[in-house]
Amino acid sequence: MSLLPALDGVHGDPADAVSVAGETMAWSELVGRADAIGVRIAEALAIAVCGEPTVDTVIAVVAGLRAGVPVVPVPADAGPMERHHILRDSGAAVLIGNPDWPEVELERVPIPKLGVAPRGWIPRLDGDPALIMYTSGTTGLPKGAVIPRRAIAAGLDGLADAWGWTPADTLVHGLPLFHVHGLVLGVLGPLRVGSKLVHTGRPTPERYAAAAGTLYFGVPTVWGRVAAAPEHAAALSSARLLVSGSAALPVPVFDRLRQLTGQAPVERYGMTETLITLSTRHDGDRRPGYVGVPIAGVETRLRLETGEPAPHDGETIGGLQVSGETLFNGYLNLPDKTAESMTDDGWFVTGDAVTIGPDGFHRIVGRASIDIIKSGGYKVGAGEVETALLSHPLVDEAAVIGEPDDDLGERVVAFVVGHGIVPRDLIDHVAQLLSGHKRPREIRLVDSLPRNAMGKVQKQQLRS
Repeated sequence: MSLLPALDGVHGDPADAVSVAGETMAWSELVGRADAIGVRIAEALAIAVCGEPTVDTVIAVVAGLRAGVPVVPVPADAGPMERHHILRDSGAAVLIGNPDWPEVELERVPIPKLGVAPRGWIPRLDGDPALIMYTSGTTGLPKGAVIPRRAIAAGLDGLADAWGWTPADTLVHGLPLFHVHGLVLGVLGPLRVGSKLVHTGRPTPERYAAAAGTLYFGVPTVWGRVAAAPEHAAALSSARLLVSGSAALPVPVFDRLRQLTGQAPVERYGMTETLITLSTRHDGDRRPGYVGVPIAGVETRLRLETGEPAPHDGETIGGLQVSGETLFNGYLNLPDKTAESMTDDGWFVTGDAVTIGPDGFHRIVGRASIDIIKSGGYKVGAGEVETALLSHPLVDEAAVIGEPDDDLGERVVAFVVGHGIVPRDLIDHVAQLLSGHKRPREIRLVDSLPRNAMGKVQKQQLRS
């Protein structure tokens, strides 16, 4: 089976198979224009693509995948320093398209207006690199995660099973095309499953409502805006599935979406290095705050700080480890970092703190390095405190961190966005919902929280 079966004509060739920001094309047009690029890049070590939400981006990515050349998606909002690092580190020899990057001196291959006859490319091995996606840690420059073709195929097939995703679906989203969520799931997913794709350009409630899809992708920020626009949310009630990911979906947003659309959203979990590994199922239970069970072909396990297995009791927090076909090949040019991320028996160490219930349902507590707060001898999960804060009617957004404390080791500090909030009342509110040691010791009212392009709160900025 090829990586992108829809492009082989097995699902017909609708004229509106792919639509991005109002520009549409058939799969045959996509293939022809991609292969026109492919003949010019076939010998390149890697190609760089600016991840703007355009048809050109889709064509460029498909060109690399069909020609067997690793694709390096570059964030559309990256600054010159970040671009320079990504392009130099990846070894990209060609830039597809003509983004306004005056400092970049790579050979540029324009996006053709006309296509060529489809090429018979040399079959690629499952382990060959498909994408080199750069992911930032808490320190240092972004690392290039080498994603093999096998991982993309296994991950998308597992999600098609979990979500009941078929060629009859129309996927709608407006996510960035340089992350796993928007690019791998949101573009390569339809091309593998054979469903139509409508990318709305921007993920606004109005555009989502007008798209008339059956399957919608969004991050919590997007879904929060949809939930705040009842007239547009109601238009999604005819959809088959609403999927949220890239960060935890606040429980109030989960509940509001269920009220307005008649269905609970599906939540899922993954990383650049593992792709998507956990999800609630279309035909299973959907619980706010939980990301479900492993998809087909993936295994997970939970480890305590001692290295011993953590009990699956739904309460004990452990470090999540993942194994399966969706794993990356390693970090480009960083063998030591790759080795550090893996256990001796081949499991990837996610760095995420998780609980697993007796029924196998996973709940992400947060990043082990920043979201587990050790206060007064207790372990406090930041996510649990944030959920409690968000249940207060005056709170719009919340982020919890631990700060050094001479007495407690770390104290729980909450950054809160809202109106008319009395900090003492909010502390008492949390104390009524959770154990006393989990209440924030300090509430800091802010106008907004720092977030990245996928809506994740940048807690290192809060710490600094």
